[in-house]
Order: sequence, then C-alpha cells, then structure tokens
Amino acid sequence: MPSLVVWLALIASVTAAATWVARQYALRGNLMDQPGDRRSHHVATPRGGGISIVLVVLVVGCYLMSRDLSGRALWIGFLPGLLIVAGIGWWDDHRPLSPWLRLAVQAVAALMLAAGAGWQSGHWLPALLAFGAAMVLVNVWNFMDGINGLATTQAGLAAVAYSGLLAGEWRWLALALLAGCLGFLPFNFPKARIFLGDVGSGALGFMLAGLIAAALTTVPPATAPLLLIPLTAFLVDAGFTLAGRILRGERWWTPHVGHLYQRGSRRFGHTAVTLVYMAFGSISILLSVAWPLTTWAATIPMVALTYGVGGMLWVLLRRGWRD
Repeated sequence: MPSLVVWLALIASVTAAATWVARQYALRGNLMDQPGDRRSHHVATPRGGGISIVLVVLVVGCYLMSRDLSGRALWIGFLPGLLIVAGIGWWDDHRPLSPWLRLAVQAVAALMLAAGAGWQSGHWLPALLAFGAAMVLVNVWNFMDGINGLATTQAGLAAVAYSGLLAGEWRWLALALLAGCLGFLPFNFPKARIFLGDVGSGALGFMLAGLIAAALTTVPPATAPLLLIPLTAFLVDAGFTLAGRILRGERWWTPHVGHLYQRGSRRFGHTAVTLVYMAFGSISILLSVAWPLTTWAATIPMVALTYGVGGMLWVLLRRGWRD
C-alpha cells in the first residue's frame, strides 16, 4: 500500500475533482436546494455533491476487497448496500420520494450489511448490531445534514477514530473515508458551494455503519462500546430532538429546524456551530484514546460519561440558544 500521506492526498484530490464535476452537473440540471422556513440556508445551493465521496469509497472498497481474501463476506454485504443507499438518495435528490419508500430500501441495504457481518463473524449478534447501526446512522446523518460542513466533519472525525480501532484493509477504508471528506469539505465549508444531498448524507451514515460492522467482527468485545463515542454529538442531538418531536405528537419524519445545531446556527452562524461540534468530537475521541480500554469496567464508564456530558450540554445549550 502507498504511504499514508500519498494515500490521503490522492483520494482527497480525486474527490475534490469529482465534487467540482458534480457541482457543474447540479447547476446545469437545476438540482438546487431552495431556502425556506424549514431550512438553515438563505441562498439557493446545488445539491448532490456527496456522490463524489460515494464513488471514491466504492472504488477504493472494491480494490481493498480484492486484497482481503479472508474477509470478503463483509465486503460483499457492505459495497452493494452502500450502492443501494446512495442510489435511493440520488433518486431522491432528483425527484423527492416517500420517506417510507426510502426507509424500506435502506432496510434492504442494512440487511445486506447484517448478512455480511453475520457470515464473517459466524454469530448473530454482530449481524443484529450491524443492521441497527445502518438503519440508525443513515437516517441520523440525513437528519443532521443541515448546515455547512457539519455532517462531513463529524463523519471525518468518526473515520479517524475507527481507523485507530480497525486493522488491515478496513483501516484503509476508514482513511479513504477521511480523505474523501477532506476533499469534499472545501466545497461545503465555511461557505457552501454545494451540499452533500441525500446521496451523500445517507451514504456517510452507511459507510460508518460498515466500519462499525468491521470492528464488531474483529475487536475484543470489551472494546466494542467505544464505537459509540465518535457518534456522541450526532446521536445525542438527533435522539433528544426526535424523542421530543414524537412526545409532542409532531410529524417527526418531516423536515424541521428544531435540532440544537439549527438553533445555534440561527444565532451564531454555520461556521461557529460546526466548529463547536468538531471540538466536542475531537475531545471525546482524545479521551477515549487516553483511557485504559481493555476491560468492560474501563469502556462502559467512559461511554456513559461521554454521553452523560453530551446530554447535559444539549440541555443547557438548548435553553441558552432559544430563539
């Protein structure tokens, strides 16, 4: 394999070039996100740029699968599943679909990933967890993709964390995801010249679910809870917001601007909020790396502490960031 710096630079450059092409396609086809009451941007902006990350990760994944003869079962579940999630997102970017149809297609992709994880590990629990991770993360990344740079930076941070837990070809896939995010980011942050679109946001969630599935088949069981730490900021914001909407009897599956990051962006701007989420994500990952992580007695308290702090910050900031 090439050196790490060359690998990251090459993939980031290819992703950047593909993003530029995707932007030209969106402009020519009038594939635009218009401002509105349920959106956090104020200027019509092209969408669908996340297809660049998808294509790069698919190509890299196919290459890595050819090298990973002993682990092909999981690759066979992951790569077609990623293509399905990205495909339904690409369709939705062009012609909005029923959320239930999207959910059904996502469930098919999640089942493919689960089958690969179960086949690879020989156990039902990694399969069940892989299915749950795919269904949750695809939709969480879609919910949380609402301001410049947020979904991409959080996916990149999670990829960094997972690259430290994984080995072999899946570690290189995590680094490829990081490089893809870095290549796309200049088009989306601090000023958005193109959005990820559903093709990108849902696919990012599925890519992270694939990395989690790979880790579940290889890492010691006591290390598995650490896979939740890089997801803290998104799972706390999406989870608390979704629970509140359900309890209030709202149509929780429809677009809205009630997430904490959306409230913050209206007061402080997109860049400031994205940087705050990046800081929290970076600190949580550093804490997990510095902590002794070899036993359940070490990992469970760390995860509980991270989510406890995240939950308290969510409550305090939501009160302080009221409109």
